[in-house]
Amino acid sequence: MDRRSGLPVVGMVGAGQLARMTHQAAIGLGQSLRILAADADESAALVGADVVLGDHTSYADLQRFAEGCDVLTWDHEHVAREHIRRLAAEGRTTLPGADALCFAQDKLRMRERVESLGIAVPQWAAVSTAEEVGSFADKHGWPVVLKVITGGYDGRGVWVVPDLAAAEPALRRGIPLLAEEHVAMTRELAAVVARSPYGQVAVWPVVETVQRDGICVEVLAPAPGLEEATALAAQRLAIRLATELDVVGVLAVELFATGDGVLVNELAMRPHNSAHWTIEGSRTSQFEQHLRAVLDYPLGDTRMTAPAVAMANVLGGREDGPGIDERLHHLMARWPGAKVHLYGKQVRPGRKIGHVTVLGVDADEVRATASAAAAHLAGTRAAP
Repeated sequence: MDRRSGLPVVGMVGAGQLARMTHQAAIGLGQSLRILAADADESAALVGADVVLGDHTSYADLQRFAEGCDVLTWDHEHVAREHIRRLAAEGRTTLPGADALCFAQDKLRMRERVESLGIAVPQWAAVSTAEEVGSFADKHGWPVVLKVITGGYDGRGVWVVPDLAAAEPALRRGIPLLAEEHVAMTRELAAVVARSPYGQVAVWPVVETVQRDGICVEVLAPAPGLEEATALAAQRLAIRLATELDVVGVLAVELFATGDGVLVNELAMRPHNSAHWTIEGSRTSQFEQHLRAVLDYPLGDTRMTAPAVAMANVLGGREDGPGIDERLHHLMARWPGAKVHLYGKQVRPGRKIGHVTVLGVDADEVRATASAAAAHLAGTRAAP
């Protein structure tokens, strides 16, 4: 408990943009989020008032960070489960806990558990040899999607291979992989829900996510043209997973939409890129909701603040030409309704350095505006 404010202290392990935006939400709740950062120039460390430097792989650093925290939560899924279990055994509140987090950390265990609930996932198999990949392809066809079982994100650790020769570089890594069928999907969706220890749940509208090279570039809320029955089924699926897996906090369920329904692709147990739009586009953002959930506060209203919302990620692009401050100036003049969030990150090609959100009535219009504004800020398109 913070003796100055009388409010509980939430410690977030990791100092990326998710922690940065959670810190902004904490300010509105009267809290100052405590952040464990590997380096003082990480995104959240640049703005947080209560930053502890340490390594999430070090139990001693986690233990030191936890002193004075009422609850620990995560900016990423890379904290070792054995560390989380030790913290919990010592009386620390860790949310989500290790038993839930394993289904976001381990793709094989996630698919086994989700299938055991009767929920559809792509056809899959654990593989480590060319013979096993070939056998899988004989059953399900080429191309085959190969994924690292742990540690992959934003397209890293994922390979779409048309034949065995193309699979060799991934197999030479000598690590267990997951082979998946290449799903004939119509689009990708995401259903995001929050759950509290009390068991209260709150779900946002189902969104469409647009990927390029494995990286989310746009999120459209609500998913344009999605049938109400499909949207309700996806929301119920997310609520069921949060409950069955005992997730506390935000759970993002990434989905493949197909002609026969939806398939679960990935789970994330933290604030997620597919719900950044909620900062302006929902009555309660995912970041505020995550804090409410881990503190077991009543959850907030998730209704949209506009009929249509589009979020476009700003990916690192040009380093020549006008600087980002000049591009930001032009963006604000050209699109005064666009809301810009920059993460304080150094620019690297393809790196997420921020996002732009646009609210309105017409889905096509807000999408075009958000995309154009983000491209301009990245330096890949000039403002008209």
